[in-house]
Amino acid sequence: MYALLFADHGLSLWQVSSLFAIWSLSSVLLEVPSGAWADAFSRRLLLCAGPLLAAAGFALWVLAPSYWAFAAGFVLWGAKGAFASGALEALLYEESVRAGAGDRYARTLGRGRAAGTLGVMASMAVAAPVFAVGGYAAVGAASVASCLLGAAVATRFPEHRAAAVGAETPREPGPAGGEVAPDGEPPPGGAAGGSAADPRVEHGKPPGADVGPPADDCPVSGGSEPGDAESGDPELGWAGTLRAGLAELRADRSVRGAVLLVPAVSAVWGSLDEYTPYLVRESGVADPRVPLYLLLVWAGAAAGGLLAGRVEERGRAGRTPAGVLAALLAGSAVALGAGGLLGTVAGIALVGVAFGGFQVATVLAEARLQERITGPARATLTSLAGVGTDLGTIAVYGAYGLLGSAAGLGHGAAFAVCALPYLVIAPLLLRGRRRGGG
Repeated sequence: MYALLFADHGLSLWQVSSLFAIWSLSSVLLEVPSGAWADAFSRRLLLCAGPLLAAAGFALWVLAPSYWAFAAGFVLWGAKGAFASGALEALLYEESVRAGAGDRYARTLGRGRAAGTLGVMASMAVAAPVFAVGGYAAVGAASVASCLLGAAVATRFPEHRAAAVGAETPREPGPAGGEVAPDGEPPPGGAAGGSAADPRVEHGKPPGADVGPPADDCPVSGGSEPGDAESGDPELGWAGTLRAGLAELRADRSVRGAVLLVPAVSAVWGSLDEYTPYLVRESGVADPRVPLYLLLVWAGAAAGGLLAGRVEERGRAGRTPAGVLAALLAGSAVALGAGGLLGTVAGIALVGVAFGGFQVATVLAEARLQERITGPARATLTSLAGVGTDLGTIAVYGAYGLLGSAAGLGHGAAFAVCALPYLVIAPLLLRGRRRGGG
């Protein structure tokens, strides 16, 4: 509805485009600093503060509609996204490990993504009647209320933090007590089925190295409990946490690869959702029925979120997580390209299948990243992956515009071209797996 709000207050196309640029830029600039803050102090606090900032922005749009108010609202909205990116994944992963459910991280994250998609679909369905009853004021009030509800829910998230310098997150135990490396394969120098691995042997750390005793929770967690999983290190501070994250990125090749994989998987298909209405219209669907077909596409994405945990567990059980991810990307790319080129209703259904596959692949890539991070800067490194996704999204927007304007391609052909990068990424994943001995 905000596009209509802008148009009704006389904003030009250039002004609207500049607002989108401000939105993207604010998110990119705040992504990594907020991730380091979350690691150094409190991830839950950022998850509570983010929705409050977005609520203030939406209220500003309704109470004082003008270009500068819209710009300020987008800055606040971008900050909300930056606060959640990295902090949410890091908090979820470490609390899952602490509860002995680290192997269910992908399942939980996928269900959360599915719930978010269903929430967007529901808001699309009720936006028109709410607007008909109360106009922009009613839509704005509903948006503010949903943000306040999100902040309230975030206060109920558990957060157990440790103050041990150099604290690392322990890896999940594998079958027969052996340690399982992040890619689902035995660590170097030992098999998962052999004798119990020393949990201190992480990234070349020799047995007997001191990882520090569990420390009390910081005040924000509301208490301490023995045996808490180690989290961010408050003693490092913001700058120290940022340096620790960059140091882990430089020192660990697997972390670098996982950070790059997230935007490689998510940026392209995540950008195409902005153009799905044009694709549906190009397929011959009448404008009043376009939203129904968009629901079909996003139902596929929601189904992918629900299936992500099951797919991840099967890949881990078969010890071929990289192969599963590569197959998902290749199959989804074929479905996306075919769906775009068909230019029919059946093609739209194929695009929905592709979005479902890409959603699964995105969750797997994000889980892969969390499993590879062992230092205290988990949210910081996840935020770096988020910056890569943001920059990739901007690049896709530019490339899509060139495909339509300079190359003269229709939306279906442009979707097919956008599927090609995934056909390059898939064999690269398989080659990396072979190099790793998998």
